[in-house]
Amino acid sequence: MSETLIFRGTRLLGAESADILVRDGLIADVGTGLSAAGARVIDAAGLVALPGLVDLHTHLREPGYEASETVLTGTRAAAAGGFTAVFAMPNTSPVADSAGVVEQELALGEAAGYATVQPIGAVTVGQKGERLAELGAMATSRARVRVFSDDGFCVWDPLIMRRALEYVKSFDGVIAQHAQDPRLTEGAQMNEGAVSAELGLVGWPAVAEESIIARDVLLAEHVGSRLHVCHLSTAGSVDLIRWAKKRGIAVTAEVTPHHLLLTDELARGYDARFKVNPPLRREEDVLAVREGLADGTIDIVATDHAPHPSESKACEWPAAANGMVGLESALRVVHEAMVETGLLGWADVARVLSTTPARIGSLAGHGTPIAAGQPAELTLYDADARGTFGEGDLRGQGTNSPYLGRPLPGQVRWTVHRGYATLADGEIVEEPNA
Repeated sequence: MSETLIFRGTRLLGAESADILVRDGLIADVGTGLSAAGARVIDAAGLVALPGLVDLHTHLREPGYEASETVLTGTRAAAAGGFTAVFAMPNTSPVADSAGVVEQELALGEAAGYATVQPIGAVTVGQKGERLAELGAMATSRARVRVFSDDGFCVWDPLIMRRALEYVKSFDGVIAQHAQDPRLTEGAQMNEGAVSAELGLVGWPAVAEESIIARDVLLAEHVGSRLHVCHLSTAGSVDLIRWAKKRGIAVTAEVTPHHLLLTDELARGYDARFKVNPPLRREEDVLAVREGLADGTIDIVATDHAPHPSESKACEWPAAANGMVGLESALRVVHEAMVETGLLGWADVARVLSTTPARIGSLAGHGTPIAAGQPAELTLYDADARGTFGEGDLRGQGTNSPYLGRPLPGQVRWTVHRGYATLADGEIVEEPNA
């Protein structure tokens, strides 16, 4: 239930000190010395105030794979990480390729109350790449889907990709492509390079990502439609997106926190927590995607939060599932990789983790400025804290985090969604909208 809150002494986007008054689901006022009858006053001195974080790429697994995650547990993880909205990828069972399934996901998110759950619709029926899914029906459903993806699979057929781009143009939708040529990555286990050669593991070459991006930006230019590139991971991909934007092509791109920080050297221990698709790349690629995010070539950071049961990771590398959980750690990793290196300021963090993902996904009420009259979607972050990331920091079902045991800066202290706290002083609020 919404209550009146005053956050005293926050640092707006890491800059000037201000109080934030939240009432009736809105930011009622921003200023100094604020007061309101019956308000709960919270000492937020020095906490960085950001608009609630928005993740354009989350796997919530429900319906069908509740052993890995549910909408409830996944959105609790989101709240712990400062996220007030998540876009749910369609690789569920049944696949989210119809109005009925996306409306079910929307309803599950509303019932949980921890974050706005915006479904992403599949591009093709069953994500099989053979024929277009019910794009129009999903767009006009109560879920109002605007992002479509077969993530986990590439829309490999160029004719189907063209048709999808043409279809969504009519309602300003966007196709989010998992850029992976399937023929070039058959049996791939990790990044193709010196480390894969030493370990004797089949490599996933950079060109398998880059060739699909090159094709799709040209298709998007030809059609005049919007393309979004999921989890970009190579230096060559950054160059391609930079080139496409200079041509005026309507393309956006995301990078994951793990591709901003981790490299393929971590595969040497055969710890399957570091197995992911696309794979961890070389140090040169990490530096290139950081630069691309800093100069605006890459538009956003998206987690690709991918929980798995423990047995799917506690096994030999070739048999292990791809994927990492990332909602709880994302802001802290961006802090280390981008803020502490001087590549981004806190206003930039708000742009790449809130404002722009909400804009790409056409999600109203999120990513808005911290100003009077705006929806009360807020993240309050202690940038001065430091700590070792552990299983106690994980609030979803998945424990397959690559950061366990790693020191990370910062700590999310408060998350406010629709005017009520979902995370209060670092602790998940039970039944937040009760």
